[in-house]
Amino acid sequence: MKAIIDNHLCQGHGRCVTICPDVFDMDDAGNGIVIVDEVPEHLVDDAEEAAVACPETAIRIER
Repeated sequence: MKAIIDNHLCQGHGRCVTICPDVFDMDDAGNGIVIVDEVPEHLVDDAEEAAVACPETAIRIER
């Protein structure tokens, strides 16, 4: 499973990092980034929760 952040939509709210810091982080410009190649199975629910919580709908989780 992959997590993808659309950098054109991300506004740097940081909710993804708060909800799932083992998958998401912030870059130097303050935008969200994905820090893993594949979302570990035990973090799938948290990554999906982060995607739902994103106010800009900038996060996609692909299976």
